[in-house]
Amino acid sequence: MEYAEKIPSTYLKHIENTDGLFEIRIQLGSNIFRVFCFFDEGKLVVLANGFQKKTQKTPKKEIKKALKIKKEYENEK
Repeated sequence: MEYAEKIPSTYLKHIENTDGLFEIRIQLGSNIFRVFCFFDEGKLVVLANGFQKKTQKTPKKEIKKALKIKKEYENEK
């Protein structure tokens, strides 16, 4: 693991049409995984949910699940 001032979009990408939801991209061998996350006050990265990606498009149900987790987190703060 290395420190980077800015993380390339090959590893971290903002999910379009969401308020602060990001996708961490992980590849292990031929397996591709995604973990949704968001930032708390710009410093803390909160991991929401993850899944193994099997198609080109990110399943909408996974995005909805991550947004629900984000909302619950923000409401409980």
